[in-house]
Amino acid sequence: SYPNSFFIHFIVMYNTYMLKNKFLSFVLFFFITYSASFIGGMLTISFKEPWYSQLVKPNLNPPDWIFAPVSTTLYLMMTLAIWFFWHSKNKDINTIYIYFIHIVFNTTWSIVFFAMHQIFLALIVLLILICLIIILIIRFKRVNIVSSYLMITYLLWTTFALFLNLNLLILN
Repeated sequence: SYPNSFFIHFIVMYNTYMLKNKFLSFVLFFFITYSASFIGGMLTISFKEPWYSQLVKPNLNPPDWIFAPVSTTLYLMMTLAIWFFWHSKNKDINTIYIYFIHIVFNTTWSIVFFAMHQIFLALIVLLILICLIIILIIRFKRVNIVSSYLMITYLLWTTFALFLNLNLLILN
């Protein structure tokens, strides 16, 4: 009976540790990912107007209110993608580093576009960001297919942002 109770105790303790580990890793990835959103949002609020309102915009430019819910959803999907990847048995640290670098470029776009008002340079940042997202999708797919699928909508939205950015460059 004693070995069985020890084994059961060990299993309970291990599962508790794993749940805490999963929760803490989710909080960490959530914080890192949403930091990019927070910084980008604060810069957008601070430097967007009157500059952005004066730009000639393409016909497909969505209304301003759409960006907050779309971004919130995409950042959650990104958080889940890296979290699922992190808890996969064949994960590699280089992919985690690429994810963090991609977060830096994600934030950099807001700095370059809204704070610096540099449409061309923002286009270059978006091209780099799209390349990083594609690399992440490929690397995620090797380890956790769900992680790669979670990044596809983000890739599509970022490609749409590239189209809008290019049109803003042409029209202004």
